[in-house]
Amino acid sequence: MAAPFFSTPFQPYVYQSPQDAVTAFQILGGDSQIVQIMLKSQEKVTAKPGTLCYMSGSIQMDNNYLPENEGGVWQWLFGKSLTSIVFFNPGPEDGYVGIAAPSPARILPIDLANLGGEILCQPDAFLCSVNDVAVTNTVDQRARNIEVGAEVILKQKLRGQGLAFLVGGGSVVQKILGVGEVVVVDVASIVAMTTAINFHLKNSNAVRRAVFGGDNQLTATLTGPGVVFIQSLPFQRLSQRIARAVAAPSLRDNPKFFIQIAIFFFLAYVMIVSSIILTDV
Repeated sequence: MAAPFFSTPFQPYVYQSPQDAVTAFQILGGDSQIVQIMLKSQEKVTAKPGTLCYMSGSIQMDNNYLPENEGGVWQWLFGKSLTSIVFFNPGPEDGYVGIAAPSPARILPIDLANLGGEILCQPDAFLCSVNDVAVTNTVDQRARNIEVGAEVILKQKLRGQGLAFLVGGGSVVQKILGVGEVVVVDVASIVAMTTAINFHLKNSNAVRRAVFGGDNQLTATLTGPGVVFIQSLPFQRLSQRIARAVAAPSLRDNPKFFIQIAIFFFLAYVMIVSSIILTDV
């Protein structure tokens, strides 16, 4: 059985697959973590491109395209990678590979066998996997679940009976929902959830949002049963706050300014016309 997702840093764990294959791994660090996975002879790890930190000399690295990617074209359109990195140990001796989170985040080991063999996660949440884990990208065709932005349009589905490692920013909370239990979550804060959960987007008034803006305007209503993993600091929110702090404000960074100016002139026009009409009367 895999470690709990809230594993203590530096504590080693052992994962036993349904085929009785044993894989040792260790999560290192506090906020920006590294998972070190031990690979026996002929074993492999599939990881997201750009996440390698270090590996032993006996490990071979290969860049593979995944033909099972159902949303491959959408991934390419939104600037996502169409390939995965495979680390393979061809030698007779044990090796190791260190996979790092691409941003300040915690690494969550998820045993898919304990979650029905299938979960949905944000496209940037998947880090790497061991043994039988297939990664596919799907697009929810229901109009109520369509919103501008790749992180909402695309859902990444993990299938199999293996061990998957996900990343979550800030603190990560696990919510176990009972039958009919409802929780409302900020969409960007969802790391992963089981497929049995009913997912419904709820958006605020579009005109009001365009004019006045504001954070946390797009929420998701999740109805159980199932398990959902929630992060307190999504990377998208962190990057936006950093950009606001270091960049000088300008009209280009505030597109709502033009809408506000247009509404101001429209209201001024209405007031002037109304006053003229009332004066004539």
